[in-house]
Amino acid sequence: MIEIINGNCLQECAELEPNSFDSVVTDPPYELGFMGKDWDRSGVAYDPATWAAFLRVSKPGAHLLAFGGSRTYHRIACAIEDAGWELRDCILWLYGSGFPKGKSVLKPAYEPAILARKPLEGTVTKNVQRYGTGAINVDGCRVDAKGRPLIISHADKSLNTYGDGLNGSRAAGTIDVGRWPANVILDEEAGQQLDAQSGNVGAAAPVKGTEPSAASTGNVKGKRDRVPGVFHGDAGGASRFFYCAKASKKDRGEGNTHPTVKPLALMQYLCRLVTPPGGLVLDPFCGSGTTGAACVAEGFDFVGFELDPQYVEIAERRIGDG
Repeated sequence: MIEIINGNCLQECAELEPNSFDSVVTDPPYELGFMGKDWDRSGVAYDPATWAAFLRVSKPGAHLLAFGGSRTYHRIACAIEDAGWELRDCILWLYGSGFPKGKSVLKPAYEPAILARKPLEGTVTKNVQRYGTGAINVDGCRVDAKGRPLIISHADKSLNTYGDGLNGSRAAGTIDVGRWPANVILDEEAGQQLDAQSGNVGAAAPVKGTEPSAASTGNVKGKRDRVPGVFHGDAGGASRFFYCAKASKKDRGEGNTHPTVKPLALMQYLCRLVTPPGGLVLDPFCGSGTTGAACVAEGFDFVGFELDPQYVEIAERRIGDG
């Protein structure tokens, strides 16, 4: 199901059933009066009632991802928290395409995305079993390692890795499934700039656990500070430690005149991070429909609200073509 509704998000949310959505992924007004647009200074993103409306229609444990401006995201975050959401993290999207808006201001190079969650019913496990929500999709968002073999070192009994009488190995697996997702995301240009500064860095050498180390006592730490480890067998620039969202010509093509378009790859990644397979995503500030197009690409259902009929038309065309 893919649906875009031309209307006020609060009025439209009031018509929806409670506990319906698996996630909310949105790019709300930053309340900066961007390009003189009235919709960017209405105060709707600062109002806890706005986020309370989205909370009501979200399932327990559903995650919310909401972008904000570097100067105003704190007020959006406070409104989200005051509405009853639990603040979980803040993801930074770093990009290299920004330009300073004046001679006495810094060049913008990041946008924060507030990560919050509707309170659970019981434990995470019980909530996931009942609603399918409550956890993030770590494995679906690992930083690609292209299936490289891991560098593995096995522990020996004599190391007493876990203390006297508790021997074992910390080696695990044979195929690299990717690095753990971070709360920093790069665009292509930011990744290139980072690699230019870091240079080409080789893979870490495996640790056998027999290397000289500081003396330690007790069974908790063991007889060695350094324990066997598992390493990614790769080399390259520092950007390989982060997800890099590649830009697409289609993001700005096909008559898309919306002033704050996010890259499709970025929104696909974020939707995948917080939405269970086949889940239903809400974007109450739909704009030109990038979140909807991302949901189509990822196999999610989608409902979006947008006030401006012009942007609704663009969103319908983009999602239909996607």
